[in-house]
Amino acid sequence: MIKRYLSIAIIAGVSVLTISCGGNEASTADTKEAKKVEAPTKQVNNVANQAKKAAQVEATGNAKFEFTESVWDFGNIKSGEVVDHIFKFKNTGTEPLIISNAKGSCGCTAPAWPKEPIAPGEVGEIKVVFNSRGKSNKQNKTVTITANTTPNQTRLRVTGNVEKVAAATPQKK
Repeated sequence: MIKRYLSIAIIAGVSVLTISCGGNEASTADTKEAKKVEAPTKQVNNVANQAKKAAQVEATGNAKFEFTESVWDFGNIKSGEVVDHIFKFKNTGTEPLIISNAKGSCGCTAPAWPKEPIAPGEVGEIKVVFNSRGKSNKQNKTVTITANTTPNQTRLRVTGNVEKVAAATPQKK
């Protein structure tokens, strides 16, 4: 009895695979067309544009960062405060500078960077937000930027001191 059910299941599985993967070109074209319709046009266009821009620039390392500062000291802040700073830079290289990624050393440090290429001689900004929630004492966080430069990674630092907020003591009556 089990062999019979197993045989039926195998035959059904092979039939489904044969039908779905078969050489029916009209069916394949219909499926591709249906998938095109389902994909959000705005997302597809955005990804396609980014791919074109990346393909237009050969990453030879001839783009160069020149930051006005690479370390920012936020000083003393209370635990729970959120502070931010804008690191300004200029592309002193000979080709457009493309930042492919920027990542903080922990979840408390979040960078925002330009997604468009920065032409030679042009300036750009990287905004770094530091959230001190749950932090105390000296802080030294980094943001690693990956770009078509030599070397391809550049680090920015955010430092300062986070003071613990004293818990309020209830007044006795």
